[in-house]
Amino acid sequence: VIGRFQPVHNGHLALLRRAGELSDKVLAIIGSGCRPRSYKNPWTAQERGVMLMEAMVPLQKETGATYRYESNFDTIYNDAAWASRIQKIVAKQGIPDSEIALVGHVKDSSSFYLKMFPQWKFVEMPLVEPLDATKIRDIYFSENSNLNFVRGVVPDFTFRYLSSFKEKLAYREILEEKQFLQTYKKQFDVLPYPPIFVTSDAVVVQSGHVLMVRRAAQPGRNQWALPGGFVNAASDAAVFDAALRELKEETSIKVPEKVLRGSLSGNRVFDALDRSQRGRTITHAFFFHLTDGEWNLPKVRGSDDAAQAKWIPIGSLDPAEIFEDHFDIISHFLGTME
Repeated sequence: VIGRFQPVHNGHLALLRRAGELSDKVLAIIGSGCRPRSYKNPWTAQERGVMLMEAMVPLQKETGATYRYESNFDTIYNDAAWASRIQKIVAKQGIPDSEIALVGHVKDSSSFYLKMFPQWKFVEMPLVEPLDATKIRDIYFSENSNLNFVRGVVPDFTFRYLSSFKEKLAYREILEEKQFLQTYKKQFDVLPYPPIFVTSDAVVVQSGHVLMVRRAAQPGRNQWALPGGFVNAASDAAVFDAALRELKEETSIKVPEKVLRGSLSGNRVFDALDRSQRGRTITHAFFFHLTDGEWNLPKVRGSDDAAQAKWIPIGSLDPAEIFEDHFDIISHFLGTME
């Protein structure tokens, strides 16, 4: 059973119960395992694993099957790599030549991943609860939210967990992010079509370090991000110029523009449909590989809308702390995702 489980609800229980009725061994695979907290992904893989294990205890007694979970991280721009990791996780758990079934519910186009494993039998389940995880999050992350409404569609432990999570700072931050996004999107309601935004990001690398900024504002406040921002339609002659401008504005990097231009080593457009919660946002990322210095990295200082600028060792990058798909962008140029 593959899912994001944000949070675990009764529909997930139905999938897991059916899997236990069909099999001796049930494996739940948690998706989006290394994403930073956001309105779309409020809970870590570990937190969702706790919810799952508590929900699985009664199912194990009920069906007699063995239940466990694993997590998988996203590679937004490489579905084949994502599917390969799923296959390896399943192979590690199973017995060679055993029959494997994938149990799931086809909700909409977001369920495309269920069709990526033709080697396994697919057991489709009908809709069990009209309130899916997205709607549960929408109710939960609201001012004066009525948790009693949620109680009927989630397991008891999930309900207790959600009740206690409301008292944490993380809940407040996600609520503020949701409110920001609602206000942000409202300004475009009068347009005949949803807008498409164009941004530009700079991936600057030197001596095994990548230049990052800590975001000062929502969305993704306090998360690490690539220097970048929206293309200025009035003044930026090209998206590359926007990348250079944002790089200098946000980091005050002490490298002449001529050197930066000469250090350009690659570029690519990143346009995943849901890469940004603000709306359809297409970014042009530019890879600058600066010549390794003898001792010191170029001086940087956070400015403009960056609370901090910092050279971070590539091996220390934590995707759970990095904004939107910026870790995927870095991985494209450096191959840091394993």
